Amino acid sequence: MQGAEATVDPTEVAKFEAMAAEWWDPNGKFKPLHMLNPCRLDYITRQIAAEFDRDLSAEMPFKGLRLLDIGCGGGLLSEPMARLGATVVGADAAARNIPVARIHAEQSGLMIDYRHTTAEALAEAGEQFDVVLNMEVVEHVSDPLAYLTACRKLLKPGGLHLCSTINRNPKSFAMAIVGAEYVMRWLPRGTHEWSKFITPDELCRLLEQAGLKPVDRTGFVFNPITWGWSLSSRDLSVNYVTASVKPA
Repeated sequence: MQGAEATVDPTEVAKFEAMAAEWWDPNGKFKPLHMLNPCRLDYITRQIAAEFDRDLSAEMPFKGLRLLDIGCGGGLLSEPMARLGATVVGADAAARNIPVARIHAEQSGLMIDYRHTTAEALAEAGEQFDVVLNMEVVEHVSDPLAYLTACRKLLKPGGLHLCSTINRNPKSFAMAIVGAEYVMRWLPRGTHEWSKFITPDELCRLLEQAGLKPVDRTGFVFNPITWGWSLSSRDLSVNYVTASVKPA
């Protein structure tokens, strides 16, 4: 299994294991994700609907789609995807996240296949998905190209890969590290390493090298006045998301 876990960074996994019990506390250590989640879901659902010609106003519009939420944490994205009808596998390298996710899904009456595993292990096992959600994970792995290559292997031909991360520039250092970890104390100090942040151009090159075709990139923008997030086609200066497809 060593080869299958080559990109897992044990230090990064330990950070999230320490916070596992707080995944569903909207005022806890994952408060930033709870705040961002509606904006993420807006982007994710619209990209999936466009790629697979689904009507979001229909009941369970993602029925028939098999979706992987890699780095699923406590299931903040897995659960809404299951409610929309997708067959969901949630995977995380942090073992303590999985029981939290399973219990919450059971309490919510949802059937989600949560597994303590890695993208590489799933790829080696020959798993295939229509959609891979890869949100806020790539900045925590030891080898982004190898990790993204494993994500590409997990996609069926024509499949959709959605990947979000944090840009690397002075503004992202000020907001994602100084602001979020030291000033607002939304996250424990040391959650992120600025040197591991990836610029949009770098990520698109990595996606292409991994065998994926980038088709969109969009910013997640925080407004301190409205205290909310929105999507932007122009501002990718801090948080951003990409969509790419596996050629058929």
